[in-house]
Amino acid sequence: MTEHYLAVIGIIVEDRTNAERLNALISEYGQYIIGRMGVPYRPRAVNIISIAIDAPKDIINALSGKIGKIEGISVKTAYSKKVYTDETPC
Repeated sequence: MTEHYLAVIGIIVEDRTNAERLNALISEYGQYIIGRMGVPYRPRAVNIISIAIDAPKDIINALSGKIGKIEGISVKTAYSKKVYTDETPC
């Protein structure tokens, strides 16, 4: 039985030249993503993205870690305290 967590991955894109790499990673993990919201903040020339995800912790960590390695992009992840399984009612 696989344990899943709900998490929010917060991303700040300060350098848009690597946005294509970020989007490719998000697409790669698309099966786990619940939703995505992006907000351009023009006064500071950044983009703020939040991703809601439902996945095993190692998958969430892998995605967050890969995003964090992209130049000009900052990332932080917040996890739910509750652990979900396939038998957890929706």
